[in-house]
Amino acid sequence: MRPAVIISSFLQGEDIIVAFISSVKNRIQKTDIILNSQDKNFSKTGLKADSVIKIGKIATLDKKIILGEMGEISIDTEKEINKKIKILFGL
Repeated sequence: MRPAVIISSFLQGEDIIVAFISSVKNRIQKTDIILNSQDKNFSKTGLKADSVIKIGKIATLDKKIILGEMGEISIDTEKEINKKIKILFGL
């Protein structure tokens, strides 16, 4: 089971777009977002350790394979994701 954050808010149908989350923090890319366990909102994520949202590792998945929701990210992290997606695609 690999954690991921949903980055498609208006996609209809059977698919969903996600960015994968990793607890491995080596080789941080400029599009990565570090989730620090010391952050005040970290407990809401449902993650157990410092993690990295890997915006460069996005995938389209069938909604049927999603096992469930483990937590949520802050509004600030959502804004950071939007910025990193623009960097990734040169927008």
